[in-house]
Amino acid sequence: MPRLAANLTMMYAEYPFLDRFRAAASDGFTGVEFLFPYDFTAVDLKARLQDNGLTQALFNAPPGDWAAGERGIASLPGRESEFQRGMDQALEYAAQLGNRSVHVMAGLIRAGDDRAVHRDVYLKNLAFAARAAASAGITVVIEPINTRDIPGFFLNRQDDAQAVCAEVGASNLKVQFDCYHCQIVEGDIAVKLQRDMAGIGHIQIAGVPDRHEPDLGELNYPYLFDRIDALGYTGWIGCEYRPKAGTSAGLGWASSYLAKH
Repeated sequence: MPRLAANLTMMYAEYPFLDRFRAAASDGFTGVEFLFPYDFTAVDLKARLQDNGLTQALFNAPPGDWAAGERGIASLPGRESEFQRGMDQALEYAAQLGNRSVHVMAGLIRAGDDRAVHRDVYLKNLAFAARAAASAGITVVIEPINTRDIPGFFLNRQDDAQAVCAEVGASNLKVQFDCYHCQIVEGDIAVKLQRDMAGIGHIQIAGVPDRHEPDLGELNYPYLFDRIDALGYTGWIGCEYRPKAGTSAGLGWASSYLAKH
């Protein structure tokens, strides 16, 4: 049975952010994830987790200037020192919040940029991140993202992500398998899950094509959940979708997986 984590960046947007923890717990979630914790103190976030009996599953390392359109800096030449400082900050938060995974976003590549140069920077930064995280027992995850949602994103395919992890060669560097992004770029999700499961560190879900609830759209998630269970995955499955209407009203798809309080 899947262990579902509510993505508090996208879900429960009808509440102020710090109130979303209670809302998720009230609906039966036992885990949460979100994009970034850095607008709040780790002490405040930890209190919300503890008060509501929640486990922090995942958050992202600092992505550069998000408001200006940056979507990660791990593959950007000349930003290595900034990346390292950001990774240190992410690990400081993880030490307080208790999550065992941190997502590192690759960033954007422009037309005409030298992809080989970006890849070399990416590999070196990921090697640094994995080394820094290893002593804390943290897994670093990287995510292929479709270019419809984020045009120009450096990493788009599951096989490319697995190849990057293999080349870095760190046991605590794995792939974040987002079924939504994979379906848009590649499809054949069940086969790719079976092929790559040993290298998958986190899974996320959403309906395709509109990124609403998982029971809306072209993917058969009950089937995929059975396959994921059969493959031995016991980690969190992040619900990274935009509810079509109210978050709680749209959770019928998850009723058999959530323990209502």
